[in-house]
Amino acid sequence: MISVNGKCCSKPDEVFPLKEVDSVEIVSLVDNCVDFLSTIERKEVYQVRKWVKERKGDGWMREHFRLPVAEHGFSVLVRVFRGDGFHSILFDAGGSSDGVVANADRMGLDLSEIESIVLSHGHYDHFGGLLAVLRVVNKAGLPIVVHEDMFKARGIAEPDGTVRKHLDFPTDDQVKPARYVRIKQPHLLAGDTILITGEIPRKTDFEKGFSQHRVFVDGKWQPDPHVWDDRAIAINIKQKGLVVISGCAHSGIVNTALYAKQITAANDVFAIMGGFHLAGKEFEPRIVPTVKELKLLNPQLILPSHCTGWRGTYAIAQAMPDAFILGSVGNLYRF
Repeated sequence: MISVNGKCCSKPDEVFPLKEVDSVEIVSLVDNCVDFLSTIERKEVYQVRKWVKERKGDGWMREHFRLPVAEHGFSVLVRVFRGDGFHSILFDAGGSSDGVVANADRMGLDLSEIESIVLSHGHYDHFGGLLAVLRVVNKAGLPIVVHEDMFKARGIAEPDGTVRKHLDFPTDDQVKPARYVRIKQPHLLAGDTILITGEIPRKTDFEKGFSQHRVFVDGKWQPDPHVWDDRAIAINIKQKGLVVISGCAHSGIVNTALYAKQITAANDVFAIMGGFHLAGKEFEPRIVPTVKELKLLNPQLILPSHCTGWRGTYAIAQAMPDAFILGSVGNLYRF
């Protein structure tokens, strides 16, 4: 292992044997935006509302009043298909206590198919619905893949110096009969078809984290700008390339995508999606260099959502119009 800014990560030449998959389905369960009216002119993407209507056959008026809703948070259901089988995982669990479960029910999705849960990092808008999901899935020993730092108390420093504490991360006892799997390094799951990046090295000179983040350590609040428990997931689609999904990209979305390429030895990045964390006064100056580097990665699809913010989203849409799709609750992406 090597150390980057005092933290562990993979060796520069270490490659993880991520298996190619035939196809992927990703359903947006929780996001900051919901849009059921705009068209998406790409064969790979359409909206779940249409899919639910086809499956249930109940007609538009009934479905109209049971549409999923938006909130400040992030969660996606990921299915990977290889040969005759498939694997299903949940990546993040939204912010509210029941958002994931309620939206899944409104979409007609069966969460009991989930075989593991991955949390991107320990902020409340990514684990808020975890306990409700576990009650619905109800599987003894269901693995919840986390980083040990997620259990630390977190907060945001206010202008007057006080710290606004986040919700506490669920304990081991609270998630039983599921179980936490604590891992810092890159980790394969779902039959080696999904890679959790582990801690992401910070290499760009503009993705510097957030100075107001705090963590409670040794009896006091301390700066936590880098959020070292931040991880992403990657999937390698046959003849297309990597799909990289971030929760908030506290590591920086460029650092995230570059590291996913490095540890998979993938030649191409097909899609980048999730929260890019480009909203707010401290982050908006990073939009221009971020967009520049994203263009160099040349993804065929780019889907900013959650904490990207409208300025970052608009800049990406302008710079990469042929690849851009607006993230929305209820979208089903088929690659």
